[in-house]
Amino acid sequence: MTPTRVVAFGGGHGLSASLRALRHCVPGLDLDITAVVTVGDDGGSSGRLRAERGGLPPGDLRQALVALAGDHPATRRSAALFQHRFAAAAEGSGRAADPLAGHAVGNLLLHGLTELLGDPVVALDHAGAMLGAVGRVLPMSRQPVGIEARVRGADPDRPDEVRTVRGQHQVAVTSGTVESLRLTPATPAACAEAVTAVRAADWLIFGPGSWYTSVLPHLLVPGLADAIVSSPARRLVTLNLVAEKETLGLSLPDHLDTLRRYLPELKVDMVLADSKAVGDPAAVERAAESLGARLVLAPVAVTDGTPRHDPAALGAALVPVLGADR
Repeated sequence: MTPTRVVAFGGGHGLSASLRALRHCVPGLDLDITAVVTVGDDGGSSGRLRAERGGLPPGDLRQALVALAGDHPATRRSAALFQHRFAAAAEGSGRAADPLAGHAVGNLLLHGLTELLGDPVVALDHAGAMLGAVGRVLPMSRQPVGIEARVRGADPDRPDEVRTVRGQHQVAVTSGTVESLRLTPATPAACAEAVTAVRAADWLIFGPGSWYTSVLPHLLVPGLADAIVSSPARRLVTLNLVAEKETLGLSLPDHLDTLRRYLPELKVDMVLADSKAVGDPAAVERAAESLGARLVLAPVAVTDGTPRHDPAALGAALVPVLGADR
């Protein structure tokens, strides 16, 4: 039997949680996993490298690779090295400003591999081999993108004013209400390998993650959006546990409505949500049905009360969903 081909979209911690959950499915299912990652990050180490040296911001790509890293002790040590972040030099040391401070080793390595090999996809495949990755990590585009949003109330002193907020980081931390989202350039070229993976997939998975800065950007890349709509794959949306700063005031049904707003042709087969986070499921169920989906409720949060998905619990919830027609 051929493996179930799964493509997961996102970025940052949300995509990492989804990929770790898919790893937990592996004993029960034979999965071929591909992560398609946003390339709009402009904060922290990624933002510095992007501004100073150009190329794709590596942070979200690094996190996806680490989430898929193999279980051999040597590859686990390599994964730990990828995540190691250089501390700032101690105060009073007499050293000049430390250019390495704050950079993750994996970010520098991915940037160096891209310069050496001349192609970010080849670099990611090479890094995946170094980590014994049990899947493939691809950028949504080979060119970095900017994220811009029209935000109402970005200035607390002018709550009714709508202004443009530029940059992934600024959109993610805005205190206003996002009214519309766009990429710059407006029509970035989709990564050809990502389009191929989407067209060949059995399942496409969206979320969890930062809705405006990690999930929706994929729907704004025309070539990728066309592939998502035309793919014969089934589609699953995993909802967040709580609103993030960029989505304060956005209900779970609203999260689903935004998918249809930015890609009206999108049809979804299943929506997976935490049974406690949903509260009264009726409104979420109606929103899911408007996309053609069935709502599946499961306990997928960690048990310590923090708003984080438990990869093992999420993986357990995904097994009967992804294996339904196998």
